[in-house]
Amino acid sequence: MSRMDRINQVFKREISRLILMGEITDPRVSSVTITYVDVSKDLSWAHVGFSVLNDGPSAIQAALNGLSSASGRMRCLLADRVEVRYMPQLKFVYDSSVLENFRMSVKLEDIRSERESRLGPEAVQPSDDQDPKKDDL
Repeated sequence: MSRMDRINQVFKREISRLILMGEITDPRVSSVTITYVDVSKDLSWAHVGFSVLNDGPSAIQAALNGLSSASGRMRCLLADRVEVRYMPQLKFVYDSSVLENFRMSVKLEDIRSERESRLGPEAVQPSDDQDPKKDDL
């Protein structure tokens, strides 16, 4: 793991803890999950990806506003927890990949259910050559 990967992981973990432990008290941030952090090589900026439980546009905008207004406080708290020469500016970006992954899994489950109802449960089960668990042995 490279130095930048470790820095990204530390920032992700610490920002998540700030939100989870209630150190950021803005109610607009309570349903936010931090999905990634990408710190620039010169440590001047950190793009922080987030997702929201409620995926409506108003909830996303409210979360973004809450995170943006709390970014100064987050930087101060992070300065006490993360040892870096410069504390980057935080820029929050909505990460829709969680929602897209969920929608894709629902579609795949619908396709599997439809195929199972059409062909029967035996036709959907993987054969011995296609069993992914078998490769792990």
